[in-house]
Amino acid sequence: MIDELRAMTVFAKTVETGSFRAASRELGLSPSVVSHHVSQLENKLGVALLYRSTRRLSLTSDGEKLFGFAKQMLALAENGFDAIATKATVPSGKLTITLPAGFIQGPMVDDLAKFAQDHPNVKLSVNFSDHQQDIIRDGIDVAIRVGTVQDSTLKSKKLADLERKLVVSPIYMESRPKPLKIQDLSSWDFIGLKMRPNDKRLTNKSGESICLAYEPQIVLDNIHAVVQMARAGLGVITPPDFLVAEDIKQGKMIELFPKWKVESLPVYAIWPPNAPREGLTHRFIHYLELSGKKRQSVSSP
Repeated sequence: MIDELRAMTVFAKTVETGSFRAASRELGLSPSVVSHHVSQLENKLGVALLYRSTRRLSLTSDGEKLFGFAKQMLALAENGFDAIATKATVPSGKLTITLPAGFIQGPMVDDLAKFAQDHPNVKLSVNFSDHQQDIIRDGIDVAIRVGTVQDSTLKSKKLADLERKLVVSPIYMESRPKPLKIQDLSSWDFIGLKMRPNDKRLTNKSGESICLAYEPQIVLDNIHAVVQMARAGLGVITPPDFLVAEDIKQGKMIELFPKWKVESLPVYAIWPPNAPREGLTHRFIHYLELSGKKRQSVSSP
């Protein structure tokens, strides 16, 4: 089919310019190659499209019919090229994004809102879920993932580090002897998140590090459910800091051993390897990068 379309393009240009030689100059081909394409098209259709003489070419009745279709084909192709060129200068189209459920309350929601405001011709389809989707199979343009990137066939870029807090509810705290050192938490109950391993690594300012391993009584597949269970007094959790900042402020959660820092998790943008360099996918990722850097500069002392 591609050969036939190429031959139709050559045929249309030959008719428009009036000769093989003129068409060859327009197309950057030799006159013999132009003539060959037209002859191939005639052989394919089993009809004569052009009458040739030493001085001129003339269309047959079949040639006139085909030339009409060829002009329509080229006009549609030109419209398509113009639409893509316009899209490159004025961003438009649809962008499908997936993020972890916990990010519903995070700063990235503000980034999404601002991106939508700045790009009114872009339609966003956003899915918040802790279940990792297959980017290629599900037609995802950008996935925001927390933790190590597993699929090496996809493109990725680190956007930030996700800071976490070691917290527990006052209800659970009252049911246990007050912990005097971080190691005392090894006998406490932790609430599990299906996507994360059952251990927590913490470090202090002296560089001392400890890993608390546990077997949770309950494992959930959504970080918001984990926070709710912790509020109900089921155990210790280490959620993103923005999910419990207000709880800590209101006394609904207690931060344990503030001098110990829970190991942060890397946040990556992941996308298909064939996404155009100037397309919406890269534009959105660059937008997230700039937004993250602005937040970091504001929060830095």
